[in-house]
Amino acid sequence: MIYFDYAATTPPYDEVIQTITEVMKRHYGNPSSIHRFGEEAQQLLTKAREVTAAALGVKPEEIIFTSGATESNNLAIKGAAFQYQSRGRHIVTVGTEHPSVLESCLQMRELGCEVTLLPVDREGHIDLNDLLQTVRKDTVLVSIMHVNNETGRVQLLEEIGPALKAHYPRVLLHVDGVQGFGKLPVDLKRWQADLYSLSAHKIRGPKGAGLLYVKEGLELFPLLAGGSQERGLRSGTENIPLLVGMAKAMRMASAQQQQYAEHVSALRDRLLERLSAIPVLEMNSGREAPHIVHVSHPGMKAEVILHSLEEQGFAVSTKSACSSKRPEPSRVLLEMGRDQAQASGGIRISLGAEHTDQDIDRLGEALEQIIHKLKPLERWT
Repeated sequence: MIYFDYAATTPPYDEVIQTITEVMKRHYGNPSSIHRFGEEAQQLLTKAREVTAAALGVKPEEIIFTSGATESNNLAIKGAAFQYQSRGRHIVTVGTEHPSVLESCLQMRELGCEVTLLPVDREGHIDLNDLLQTVRKDTVLVSIMHVNNETGRVQLLEEIGPALKAHYPRVLLHVDGVQGFGKLPVDLKRWQADLYSLSAHKIRGPKGAGLLYVKEGLELFPLLAGGSQERGLRSGTENIPLLVGMAKAMRMASAQQQQYAEHVSALRDRLLERLSAIPVLEMNSGREAPHIVHVSHPGMKAEVILHSLEEQGFAVSTKSACSSKRPEPSRVLLEMGRDQAQASGGIRISLGAEHTDQDIDRLGEALEQIIHKLKPLERWT
């Protein structure tokens, strides 16, 4: 079985597994305790914060540890909206965002905020002028994903961030960076980002660990009250083994980013060339993110293709792992102007550094055979 679902989750590095195991065995103290066991745990926590901050080019005190990107996104959006509601109650995000961003914004709408969802073009990109015209004096937060988790489309944050800040310096910019870190260069200073979310298990780290970068001087309303850990923004005893494991994964992913991008981009291009030769397939991704290829077979249910590929030894996905068990068409593809048939027949193939040219060729051949064998359903109207 060849795993082609790296955008959903990744196999942990062996070094990460070893590190987590060692920490769990030897350093089980509570970092808030003042005896030796607690102090040793606190030293590991401090080191993990320094390593993750260095990987992002920020200060250690700007790192807040969380359980993953969903919590980080919730804390960024709700924490900013509650903290700065005296400035205004308007939030701007994009219709193709991850559910943890979109649903957080919609929850704030239920609590009295006004939420504007920016449209995207057929390539999945926002229009910068559209964004600048949408932001108002009472806008508190703009949340924009770096790399789309379904299609791999990349938003040009190096242009968006500076332009936003030039026109509206008090508006906060949050970036969901889950699918970008370790795959593409990340420059939070150049982007002028105020908040940045990351999840460890997308970069071959452990599940259940993540972080939120909070720019120095920025205050957030805490969503979890308790023992005042993480500068009071995220109470609860820190999971030292997983956070140390995340730091290890971030260090390795950062060091290998260029080599990874070159190898995986070549695999992506090879796969795109192979799939482009199949006439019935329609491309929803391009050569932006190195690791995601997304295609549609209009008139064919995506689940049929997925299970047929699984029978031949390939694991792919239909859309975001958070949404893949829902029967409705892909919201992201509908936002990109695709019709019901295209949005219902989408397949996401996501790559890792372990894949080879032979893996790509075998997958392409299997997909071609399946499509020729299966008869598509009548196209939706």
